Amino acid sequence: HTDGDDRAGLVGRGSGWGGLAQGHLGTRLGGAGDRTSNLQVTRGNTGIGRATALRLAGLGARVVLACRNQDKAREAACHIQRVTGSTDVVYMLLDLGSFRSVRSFAESFLKAEKRLDLLINNAGLVAHGRTEDGFGIEFGVNHLGHFLLTNLLLERLQEGGGGRVVTLSSIAYRWGHIDFQALLERKDLGTGWFSWQFFSAYCNSKLCNVLFTLHLAKRLQGSKVTCYSVHPGVVRTELSRYVGLWQKVFIEPIARLLFLDPATGAQTTLHCALQEGIEPFSGRHFSCCAVEELTPRGRDHAVAQRLWEVSEQLCGLSSTS
Repeated sequence: HTDGDDRAGLVGRGSGWGGLAQGHLGTRLGGAGDRTSNLQVTRGNTGIGRATALRLAGLGARVVLACRNQDKAREAACHIQRVTGSTDVVYMLLDLGSFRSVRSFAESFLKAEKRLDLLINNAGLVAHGRTEDGFGIEFGVNHLGHFLLTNLLLERLQEGGGGRVVTLSSIAYRWGHIDFQALLERKDLGTGWFSWQFFSAYCNSKLCNVLFTLHLAKRLQGSKVTCYSVHPGVVRTELSRYVGLWQKVFIEPIARLLFLDPATGAQTTLHCALQEGIEPFSGRHFSCCAVEELTPRGRDHAVAQRLWEVSEQLCGLSSTS
């Protein structure tokens, strides 16, 4: 996934859902026309998140864009309203690089929204630096922010029955590695100013996304909530917006030649959000709207469990959260 502001997100709720492409949304999440379905997608103001939000709003969903950049969020909400005719598109402040912001967002959302049927963890970035809490920014935003957000909203998802968590990963997970000693000592999974260092840290964070989904599915067994990780294709978005000039010189020509547009990149996300009958594949990885077998490092349950426990510790969550 190459979709990167932001440390942000999107939430949505809809009444009736319209028909899904053409009909899955209404039958899976909404069912009866008077049932309200609520969706959240992180970073809905640009790229894949915006394309996803546009599609969901067009199907009748209430959409809440949870974004760090309020000006972009406001513009995106107005655009989606104008294109879809929906008046049920709003935004809330969320910075995934700040535990304080994530907790504040979750508290506000839980007070304002009585149900949550779909959480799309879409935000991702490539950058150098640290989060507000001192973590490497790629690990902190791409994994920890989503980990904390999902845990804080999980009970609301379970209350609705049949909810889903879709987390955007990337084929880059294949080259990822999790060094737990370095993570606990330095609070990151790689950093540096060179292009290969940015890419290495990104790969590590995307492996975290896959393993997070793998273990979340295990914890959700017995409930009606399911979860999926997604490789959206290599998508032409703003992933490199925070890197320097020379890194952009390396990344952006390749992006223009090879990468997908955001609307095409959103299709697998929408498939996992809306498609009926994929519940038995909870915890699995999807690419091109189909299940894709993970490499051994992406299905290592022992590493996934340890990552979950370490992430709980780093986020200040209890082991029972």
